[in-house]
Amino acid sequence: MPLRLFLSSGDLMADRRFEFARDLQLKGDLPAAADLLEQAIELAPNFTSAWFTLGEIRKQLGERDEAIAAFRKALDSDPDDQHGAGLHLMRLGDAQLAEMPKAYVQALFDQYAPRFEHALINDLGYRAPALIFKAVLAARVAAKKPAFFKRAIDLGCGTGLAASAFAKQVDHFVGIDLSAGMIKEAQATGLYAELEVADMIDGLRGKADASANLVVAADAFVYLSDLAPVLIEAKRVLASGGTLALTSETHDGSGVVLGDGLRYAHSAEYVRGVIGKAGLKLLTLEAASPRNENNEPVRGLVVVAEKT
Repeated sequence: MPLRLFLSSGDLMADRRFEFARDLQLKGDLPAAADLLEQAIELAPNFTSAWFTLGEIRKQLGERDEAIAAFRKALDSDPDDQHGAGLHLMRLGDAQLAEMPKAYVQALFDQYAPRFEHALINDLGYRAPALIFKAVLAARVAAKKPAFFKRAIDLGCGTGLAASAFAKQVDHFVGIDLSAGMIKEAQATGLYAELEVADMIDGLRGKADASANLVVAADAFVYLSDLAPVLIEAKRVLASGGTLALTSETHDGSGVVLGDGLRYAHSAEYVRGVIGKAGLKLLTLEAASPRNENNEPVRGLVVVAEKT
């Protein structure tokens, strides 16, 4: 689900060259596309979208140094980094692993909000909410506890797919998402008592201690590198005996990596450790694929933890 963002240069000729270059890029004529982008940049030296797309093309052509230079220019011309140039610099080994720019995540999901649910379910075989629902039910049955929750918080709620999965199990659902476009789609479902445009950590920080019985994050933590801050806040917000359930993408190594799809993958060892450090009791950590990418199941984890 790549971001395809266009920020006008303010120069009509430069913008036209960019549009022609994008057409050539999509048709596979990368050298001609790069030539047109360089012409656009000559006309508008701070043309972020042109620098970013030139970086993509140089990367596709295997020209690493030139790609890095172009992505750096894109970042210089837009420090908020709506295009996500910094993520490409991380992938190219030119920058240390860091958190995703909020402006990039907002732009990504605002762009996809109207067709997000259709693309996830029909194109990507999205199953994170179903995995979480099944894992939570199994954990509650094993503990001989009812699977009903008075108040639940849906982190990175998107269009409301997790709330839909848990609709009969939750009295009061709170949805938090960084994208106003996603919140608008979630509002239309009628599943949420409250909805808030905020990032996951800030959204949790605004909630009272012990005010939720369930916190879910379906395919949301792939946009966070360091899970410790959000897990610490989730633990504070959960009432005693409350449940945290999430999916993440994973890999065979240790720690956290930024994958080809520009999403973070967390090793099972890392997830186990960070859950423990947050003071939560791990109940479930199982391999499970939350979605497909390029018609292949993405490797992932489904996790259930409890505040004891």
